[in-house]
Amino acid sequence: MKTLIALVLLTTAGTTAFADDRPNILWLTCEDNNVNWVGCYGNPHADTPNIDALAAEGFQYMHCYANAPVCAPSRSTWITGVHAISMGTHPMRSRYPIPHDTIRYYPDLLKKVGYYVGNSKKTDYNIGGRSDGDCWDTNKVDWRELKKRQPFFMVINNTKSHESKAFGDVNNTTHSPDNVRLAKYHPDIPDIRKNYAHYHDQMKKMDADIGLALKELERSGLAETTIVVHNSDHGGVIARSKRFLFNSGTHCPLIIRIPEKFKHLRPAKPGSKIDRLVSFIDMTKTWLTICGAETPAYLQGKVFLGPKEVPRDYHVSFRSRMDERCDNVRAIRDQRFLYIRNYMPYAPWGQHLIYLWNMKATQAWEAHHRAGKTDAVTGRFFGTKPMHELYDTSVDPDNVNNLVDDPKYAKEVARLGKALDAWQLKHFDSGLLPESEIVKLAEDAGKTIYEFVRDPALYNLKAYQQASARALAQVPSNLAGFYRDLGHSDSGMRYWAIIGCFNLQKSTSLNIETIRKSLDDQSHHVRIMAAWILYRHGDKAAARDCWNGLLKGNSYASLKIFNIIDWIGDGTEPYIDAMKACEFSHGGYVARMQQYLGAVPAEKKKRTRKATRNK
Repeated sequence: MKTLIALVLLTTAGTTAFADDRPNILWLTCEDNNVNWVGCYGNPHADTPNIDALAAEGFQYMHCYANAPVCAPSRSTWITGVHAISMGTHPMRSRYPIPHDTIRYYPDLLKKVGYYVGNSKKTDYNIGGRSDGDCWDTNKVDWRELKKRQPFFMVINNTKSHESKAFGDVNNTTHSPDNVRLAKYHPDIPDIRKNYAHYHDQMKKMDADIGLALKELERSGLAETTIVVHNSDHGGVIARSKRFLFNSGTHCPLIIRIPEKFKHLRPAKPGSKIDRLVSFIDMTKTWLTICGAETPAYLQGKVFLGPKEVPRDYHVSFRSRMDERCDNVRAIRDQRFLYIRNYMPYAPWGQHLIYLWNMKATQAWEAHHRAGKTDAVTGRFFGTKPMHELYDTSVDPDNVNNLVDDPKYAKEVARLGKALDAWQLKHFDSGLLPESEIVKLAEDAGKTIYEFVRDPALYNLKAYQQASARALAQVPSNLAGFYRDLGHSDSGMRYWAIIGCFNLQKSTSLNIETIRKSLDDQSHHVRIMAAWILYRHGDKAAARDCWNGLLKGNSYASLKIFNIIDWIGDGTEPYIDAMKACEFSHGGYVARMQQYLGAVPAEKKKRTRKATRNK
């Protein structure tokens, strides 16, 4: 018995000593703001004194970027340390399952080494098969409990800077509309200035809460044993920022304060600006490493803090469906250049998104454009996209000057494009087929998307990558290959073949009868793009028959059809009965398109609006 007691005491003493050598972490996250809303990042009109003071005491990272420009896939990436695009959790609010026996959440790993973990209260991990709150010990901030339960890892998420806080009345703001720094892509009109001022007010409220949390940390006596981290969950928030892969949607503040006790983790002297490139995917592995927890081989980030730091050459971000709107974009960057690849260039940047259009600035911008008052820079948002984009962010932080066709930058385009290709293969990019197509294929195979895309017999990523490159190249000599691939046994190859034909249609004569055969393709996504080719060729009846038939049959591609009908802009009358009849949900987003396009009865529309408000 004495031996057992001695062993218990020895084990307890050892655990306590180990705990004393490990930092607490207080992670103060906030929502929807890029660096332009924070004073210490150079905007003289930003009013964020507490964040600025934290930067003066800590380390201000100048090149930190989100992997996704919207909350759910961004937080999906954080909680797992695996890119959402690598798991199939990248479409907004989709909650597709992952293999939870393979991928653990980082709080699980922290708990294994004795950390008390809490999150107050934002989760939104966009992952099915497990409750978001399951991995946490608490969802409340109790400083006395934290003091007793050291070491702790505590997340406090602030919602006062969320996009929704930029909605509503933009008049009578505390911040003056005269004292705002407009992005170059925004027209200088009163309601946009007012909306900037309104959001500056919200940022000040968020900053005050950051200050309050820091004061509570001091009062509790925990400041000298706690690393403080502050950052937003992605960029934002006025239109063409959140949801987009430009600097405005991905360049985020990141500030870390490290107490003297853990100075061996400091990257420089306190108060320094750190120029190294940090990707959000790096945070999970970094927190686990400095806490002494396991870092499983499936983690896809690099450690950016402490003696185990690994430099990063590139950051990759991704955009897929945003609520009811379809899109598919990748971006890769270093500290200077941003390269963007648009897999759906026919989808406009400024698609009408019910939630985003709640904002006064968005409404005013669209009205200004419709009145013919925008120019090539301020009106570009409402047009379709080029296949590729390149920006020199060192001189063009608003990303308005596309250099992709300038011969002087051809080497940069080639370098970044090659690096993106390599990244996609290494990380199993699951987004090279339409969302509902890959969901169907994975379900038919009885696998999660994560598992499906790691089986080359089921998901031939290399082949899709090469096929998509040919489709985006717009080279007429590829046409014979596209016709051949329209008969391929792999629906993914047929999809990229029809996209290649679509992209060539305006510059090259197509064999319409060959295209017409694809109206009977097994893949609904191949069918609807073939129908669009026929529509543009002049056979609108065949296209409408295809789309209406699929909608009435509750096609798994229904959301894309709704989007195409809107993009064409020829009115909804020929489709209204089919749109009303469609019962395919796609997570409720088909209902939003039914609402927007006028296919929802009044009583149903009212319920849909309520659901939108509650988002």
